[in-house]
Amino acid sequence: MYTDTDNKSYVFSTVVGALISALVHSGTAWWLMDTNPDICDTALLLPGSPWNCPRDHFFDDSSVVWGLIGPHRIFGDLGYYSAINWFFLGGAIAPLLVFLLHITFPNLHWIGLITMPVVLEAMITMPPATAVNYTSWIIIGFASGLIAYRYYREWRGCHNYVLLVGLDAGLAFMAVLLYLCLRMQHVDLSWWGSDPGGCPLASCHTADGIAVKGCPVL
Repeated sequence: MYTDTDNKSYVFSTVVGALISALVHSGTAWWLMDTNPDICDTALLLPGSPWNCPRDHFFDDSSVVWGLIGPHRIFGDLGYYSAINWFFLGGAIAPLLVFLLHITFPNLHWIGLITMPVVLEAMITMPPATAVNYTSWIIIGFASGLIAYRYYREWRGCHNYVLLVGLDAGLAFMAVLLYLCLRMQHVDLSWWGSDPGGCPLASCHTADGIAVKGCPVL
């Protein structure tokens, strides 16, 4: 039976865990920037280096779009991406389509499990993320949320939370370990995983007359 003592223990462990996580995260970030001052400068990094701050570049580009250039010149009639505005309408219609499908096919119970806001919310992280992030997420989510939940529900109830924590901790430990073993030793690894984008022109400009080394001029 859940008691008040259990609640206090849960709150205490959550606060302590969040505090430790924040301190370790900030300390690691400062340490990485001190030991490698060019960590976010792709022009000075080794070829194929994974230490290129994709999320920071994404927010830097966003600040340029929304602050320097302005959304009207990007998503308005003066820009190239005005068609993106139709996705607002698509996001409003998508839950209605799921509702209509659920009414039309009441025997298909899996339709009622589709939550479009959750599906669409995952796309928020797509700009700085790569295909590797989403394929691993889909595989683990399918194995845990469908196979384990349907056929090994008791095992999932006992170990799924530990699995989640283990995956998060393993990712953090491996990131630090790979940095210590490879990046600090200036090891250049050239393999398919070192170019997750797969498109050498992905960072090129699309405005007319902009000349950048390695990019075509429109």
